Amino acid sequence: MADTSTEYDVIIVGAGPAGLCAALYAGRGMLKALTIERGLPGGELLNTELIEDYIGFETILGRELAQKMAEHAKQFGAQIVTDTVERIRKKADGRFDVETAKGDHYRSRTVILTAGGTPVKLGVPGEKEYAGKGVSYCAVCDGAFFKGERLAVVGGGDAAMEEADYLTRYASTVFLIHRREEFRASKIIQERAFANPKIEVIRNATVPEIVGNGTNVKHVVLEDVASGKRSNLDVGGVFVFIGFKPNTQLVEGHVDHDAGGYLLTDNRMMTSMAGLFAAGDVRSQLTRQITTAVGDATTAAIAVEKYITATREQEQASAAP
Repeated sequence: MADTSTEYDVIIVGAGPAGLCAALYAGRGMLKALTIERGLPGGELLNTELIEDYIGFETILGRELAQKMAEHAKQFGAQIVTDTVERIRKKADGRFDVETAKGDHYRSRTVILTAGGTPVKLGVPGEKEYAGKGVSYCAVCDGAFFKGERLAVVGGGDAAMEEADYLTRYASTVFLIHRREEFRASKIIQERAFANPKIEVIRNATVPEIVGNGTNVKHVVLEDVASGKRSNLDVGGVFVFIGFKPNTQLVEGHVDHDAGGYLLTDNRMMTSMAGLFAAGDVRSQLTRQITTAVGDATTAAIAVEKYITATREQEQASAAP
């Protein structure tokens, strides 16, 4: 039974690297904190096979780093509830009401939003119909189901190239399809992908349709960007990596954000809504890495402690005769 009678100092929404780091620092700061996560702690780490850019670990499995982070946070008293946050609302008294899918309402002085994002869909015929039947947004999750298959990866950023490279351990051939000539991915990731003999690059092409037999994906339709000419490419699976949308729609009311919907914060990680802090992939910034996520979260948790101290002093001063 959820404890909804307690007023928390802070509710942390999401338990990826940012959320777990915030929970750790909230515990160290002796704050009454609750972390709400819809799945297992770790977030996108659980969908990442190998991590090579987190300082202190030359290489580490994503799920292993997630486990280490969760255990570390729990050592400092992190309380993690499994539920899906559906709404964050600031009430007239300045407190936050956090509503979940189970119908629970949690009350807190502050919120740190670390809810990450959701994959951007192609929005083409066949994508929804074959989701889970050949269309995927997670190579680590689903790659092993496609042993010996020809696969298509759609996208041109770091994620698309990294996942294409990963999929070659299962697929016979991976077709990397990008709508432009140049790729957005970093040079080192491009070099690794282009050097892989099992990756074939298709430039200046889009995928306007995914076609199957009712049970499985059979081919994708390719459309040349310049000529509009269409052709079919036989594949057994399609992996889409064209971006993520930040899960900022959870917040009721206006909060300043950039053109992509990412929340704008000050140097304390506080948004334009007083008491609402953001860390990790929901926040507008140059890069979205594990290192930046935990850095954001460290600042946010410490800032929350100072914010609560200041607001309590103001409340006490206002109540004094």
